[in-house]
Amino acid sequence: MPTIDSLLDERAMSKLKWRCRRGLLENDLLIEKFFARHDSTLTVRQAKGLNALMELSDNDLLDLLLKRKEPIELLEAASQAHASTPEALEVLNLLRPVANGSVATLP
Repeated sequence: MPTIDSLLDERAMSKLKWRCRRGLLENDLLIEKFFARHDSTLTVRQAKGLNALMELSDNDLLDLLLKRKEPIELLEAASQAHASTPEALEVLNLLRPVANGSVATLP
């Protein structure tokens, strides 16, 4: 049984990537770059955080990735709860540098 700090196995990674498909192209591009950079080192804990972020609406997720909002500023309490877990905050911090470096290249 994997621990929270274990690396994701191939099957779990495949499921996570499928779960992370979004309706906004901008989110998809940023998440794709995140996986390109971190998929070989992603842990079970980080996957839990990424799954929590995937509970957000596309617009809320994009606002967080581009630092237009912080988790506490999201309007819905459920969205705040999903985005404010320690795991989600850890992944958000990993996602944001990718977003900041990619903004100019988005269509």
